[in-house]
Amino acid sequence: MNSYLLLGTILSPDTPSHLSTYKAMLIRDGHIADVFSTIPSTDIVSSDIPRIDTGTALIIPGFSDIHLHAPQFANLGLGLDEELLPWLETYTFPEESKYKDISYATTMYTAFTKALLTNGITSSVIFASIHTPATLQLMSLLERAGLRAFVGKVNMDRNSPNYYQETTEESIAATTDWLTAARQFKQVRPILTPRFVPSCTPKLMKALARLADAYQVPVQSHLSENRDEIAWVRDLHPECHNYLDIYRHYGLLRGPRQTIMAHCVWCTEEEKQMLVDYEVIVSHAPFSNADLASGIAPIADLQQRGIPIGLCSDISGGHELFMPRTIAMAAMMAKERATLCGGHTLTTMELFYMATHGGGIFPQIGHFAPDYAADFLIIDDSNLCLPNHSYTPFQRLQRFLYNGDPRQITDVYVAGKRCQR
Repeated sequence: MNSYLLLGTILSPDTPSHLSTYKAMLIRDGHIADVFSTIPSTDIVSSDIPRIDTGTALIIPGFSDIHLHAPQFANLGLGLDEELLPWLETYTFPEESKYKDISYATTMYTAFTKALLTNGITSSVIFASIHTPATLQLMSLLERAGLRAFVGKVNMDRNSPNYYQETTEESIAATTDWLTAARQFKQVRPILTPRFVPSCTPKLMKALARLADAYQVPVQSHLSENRDEIAWVRDLHPECHNYLDIYRHYGLLRGPRQTIMAHCVWCTEEEKQMLVDYEVIVSHAPFSNADLASGIAPIADLQQRGIPIGLCSDISGGHELFMPRTIAMAAMMAKERATLCGGHTLTTMELFYMATHGGGIFPQIGHFAPDYAADFLIIDDSNLCLPNHSYTPFQRLQRFLYNGDPRQITDVYVAGKRCQR
């Protein structure tokens, strides 16, 4: 079915402050051909084109989770009484090292992929492990499921356990092989992934920057998540002005919206200006920042400066994969920061926009307009609609975001095709 007309209550977050409502959407070859505020007559849309009538269902863009660690899926909810660095040593590195076993990786990545579909995450930006075969297997599973993603083979050549670390040469060679093999995929693409500054030598960072140039791929990493981490980074790199300057110094700040930095909890004024200058996408992880006692990121401030921002689960630093709960948590964290430090809060519309547009790393997703990708969720919110009470479409959306759960997502579509869940 290359073309069809979709009917329902269609909500499009066109900007961080404006939500459009439509009654019908024409899908053609995986993209949106047109949207209609009333159901079009057969004079406008031929009766030969099939119609999918969802009745009163809500139809919204698929969610975009732009920072999560797939090999930590089994650790969801574990060790969250620790801070970042001891949590990595005690829980994270031991679990990620298991992905050397391709059988284990296949089992866990299959469950992870199913969880993305269950939670309506149609596009994601993912850290894998250091293992090339397992990373390619993850990419294959995501592609077969019909999902959109950037996936990164993780790079680590220092300050990591001996059982979970590569030499610089091994890391560069394996990453080159992985980038070449990743060309086979269409909707799932590679992203270079130095884990964070403490785990990557200058030699490795320089080499990854050369690979980014050669293969024209974006970069993802972590920035200013935890105060102990920042102090460690300062000791490792006295030659640089600040944490973000290290990525710049070694060539890992790419072009506009081609670098994603997760967290950015403790960025200095100088770093914030660099985020603006390089159009770095910030990935906001409210659950993770609270779970690991990292702090409250100044997201409203970053947004006011025009920095592109997406939301993320950051599993398993964060314990929640359902993006509406992340939206609610981000709203509460912004209110707490405004109360404690002054500044702005974040509206539901602003956060819904962040949760669907992914900061712009995926072109042509996040709202419904001609030539945009037909990535959407169909939601049965009937159990949230109380008898004898009428809700506007935006009120229905708010109730789903704050009171809903994944079971209300009845169907997931990517590129116009229904994904098997």
